[in-house]
Parts: sequence; structure tokens; C-alpha cells
Amino acid sequence: MTSPVPPVRSPAPAWRRAAPPVFAAALVGGLAWALLRPAGPEGGSGSMLVGQPAPAFALTSLGGESVALEAYRGRPVVLNFWASWCDPCRREAPLFAELARRPGGPAVIGVLFNETNEAGARTFAGQYGLNYPHLRDPGADTAIAYTVTGIPQTVFIDAGGVVQRVDRGELNREGLSEGLRSIGVPGL
Repeated sequence: MTSPVPPVRSPAPAWRRAAPPVFAAALVGGLAWALLRPAGPEGGSGSMLVGQPAPAFALTSLGGESVALEAYRGRPVVLNFWASWCDPCRREAPLFAELARRPGGPAVIGVLFNETNEAGARTFAGQYGLNYPHLRDPGADTAIAYTVTGIPQTVFIDAGGVVQRVDRGELNREGLSEGLRSIGVPGL
């Protein structure tokens, strides 16, 4: 007795064979674009923080002083998340030094993000003349509250304690000036 011959399947149409790899490539490309695109300002939309009260914090500075955001109520605040190993942070540091020296300007506060070398952070601050508080954020609780996913990140908080703008990535003079204007402070 002979066994039945299995039916011969004809190959699937070309479009059907190509669809899964094309779909996978499009998905990977879309994710790569979303994750690797240059970070831009999120002052108008995109940041859940904009228009919301700034998350409260009380942290210790590199100098050992306790610093609470609440102490700055009534004054605009520029909150910059940075680290000494961050090259874009180095490039924008002179702008923050200039801003901090400006009479009647906003409060400038630096928050260390994943800083593994506090001595390096002190050297960095001294090298660039950053004469404002630089706060330790153990456990990154403040960074999480401010939705920091990378550095530098700068948050502009108005005198009423409301976040008006969030800039992710390196700021230039124009970007910093736009952020300052969003909190009622003249640009640089």
C-alpha cells in the first residue's frame, strides 16, 4: 500500500512574505526615531509638568545646607539638572553662570543627576563660576518627580510655583532666553 502524497503547498504571495519584516523594520525605525530624536523645548505641550505646581523638594547642597523649593516662593526659579560628566552640561554652564550673576534675576538651582563624583561636581561648579546651590538627589526622587530622563534638563518655574516650561537637552542663549520669558524674566 502506498501512502498518500501530501498536497504541495504553493508559496505564499510575495507581499505576504514581505509584510512581517517590513512591519518589524517600521516599528524599530519608529521607536529609534522617538528615542533618538533631538530633544526640544516642551514649553507648550508634551511635558506633564507644564501648567502644574512644581513638585516640592528639600535637598542638601554640596556645601551641606538644606535647600527647599518652598523657600523660593514668590521668586521665579530656573532648575537645572546636570552632572559633571555631561558634555552638553559643560557647554551650557557659562550661560547659567551669567544668569546667576544678573542682579534681580531668578533663583538658579542645580540638581545633580546620577553624579558619581561629588568632588568632580565641586570642581565643575568652581571652574565655571556656578555660584548657586547644587543639590544632591540621592535616590533620584526629585529627578523622577520632574520626569528627568536625561541631562541636561531645565525647568522654568514662575513666581507662583507653577512650571511654565521644560527644556530637555542643551540650552543655547536663545533657548534660555525663551524659558526666562516664560516665567516673566527678561532674556539674556
